[in-house]
Amino acid sequence: MRRNWLLVFIAGLLEISWVIGLKHAGNALEWIGTAISIVLSMYLLILSTKRLPVGTAYAVFTGIGTAGTVLTEMLVFNEPVKLVKILLILLLLAGVIGLKMITKEHEVKEEG
Repeated sequence: MRRNWLLVFIAGLLEISWVIGLKHAGNALEWIGTAISIVLSMYLLILSTKRLPVGTAYAVFTGIGTAGTVLTEMLVFNEPVKLVKILLILLLLAGVIGLKMITKEHEVKEEG
């Protein structure tokens, strides 16, 4: 189970990189890196949903991506830091953590 949640977590981190790349990429190498991040994040998310519920895995994936993107924009790209943004991100992360904690892995049935 931990492996699948690790895949979701890594996919979420890659989502942060490609979302930021969509805004800030300025040359061919950066655009290639952005495209690779998109493909890898989706691939890892797809792998994780073989044993995790799609809705929960996707909510965790997008929660990590959203919170990480907002925080990165504030810390790295000088977006304004507002208390309300921080509180809303904490609320989002509480929901994501709660979903992860109550979700069980599916047993995949072997066909053959």
